[in-house]
Amino acid sequence: MFPLRVPLLVVLVSVALCQYYDYDYQPHSMQGPSGPNCNQECDCPFNFPTAMYCDNRKLKFVPVVPTGIKYLYLQNNQIEEIKAGVFDNVTDGLRWLILDNNQITNAKIAKGTIDKLTVLEKLHFSYNNLTEPVVPPSKSLDELKLMHNKLSKFPSGLLSDKENLTSINLQHNQLTSDAIGGAFKGPKKLLSLDMSHNKLKKLPAGVPSSLEILYADYNDIDSVGAGYLNKMPSLQYLRISNNKLVDSGLPAGVFNVTSLVELDLSFNKLQSIPEINEKLEQLYLQANEINKFDLASFCKHITPVNYSNLKHLRLDANNITHSSMPPDSSNCLRLLSDVMFE
Repeated sequence: MFPLRVPLLVVLVSVALCQYYDYDYQPHSMQGPSGPNCNQECDCPFNFPTAMYCDNRKLKFVPVVPTGIKYLYLQNNQIEEIKAGVFDNVTDGLRWLILDNNQITNAKIAKGTIDKLTVLEKLHFSYNNLTEPVVPPSKSLDELKLMHNKLSKFPSGLLSDKENLTSINLQHNQLTSDAIGGAFKGPKKLLSLDMSHNKLKKLPAGVPSSLEILYADYNDIDSVGAGYLNKMPSLQYLRISNNKLVDSGLPAGVFNVTSLVELDLSFNKLQSIPEINEKLEQLYLQANEINKFDLASFCKHITPVNYSNLKHLRLDANNITHSSMPPDSSNCLRLLSDVMFE
């Protein structure tokens, strides 16, 4: 039995280390000796001298960052305050700032700190106590993560010059539809927006046409405006699960757009299957109140070259069974490999 234990230990260690991959670094014990240009409370590996690792140190405030540091890791501490001057040496050099899992409030962020970081590319500020978004002036910003805070507003124009921003994560906050009105008009290259677990009554307005991923699960959305998706010709993944969608809130053909690959409408109050485009590959409708299977929702015209590309369909926890499918369903849904009714 002993020879089997070593491979198992290797697997367990590999899994344990996966938590570090999000930040592209290794645990302290694997970093080696620290370089000379480093705050004494942190580590700056000789083989990565532009990075300073201050994570998991029980720090109460952000330490002074030395010249030359481009990547700063401060997650998993007890930081409550960002004092004036801590970033003065790197205002035009710091590219990554990771502050996840701390106790920072807006009132404890001194002016002239984050708002002077002119080349920052990634700001991770999740799992804190922010009530307003913190956004650096950098036009190079491409990733903004502010999930699991207490945000209740997001001023219009705050992202107006963020032309390189591609990803915004705002899930698990207290944002309403009015609070985010006009907030996303600036980033012309935005690809991913996650607004899950907020207080939205409708899908975000004014999002750029470049968007490919939009998540709005766990809100209070009961309708989708006519033509809403037509303004996002690149949108591939749309999730509106765990909301309050009803049939009357969905205009005819609102989801019939050629770009969508995945559509999640599960855990709502729909009584019928909405019309989708033949290009859609994954449709999630479980836990609704659907009581009929209308083949016209999937195919308008069935020919040797015209049929649905749907591969995965979930209809479990509704009021229909497999016997509800019309006999000629196979002609329309000829690529369907996985359908769930129970």
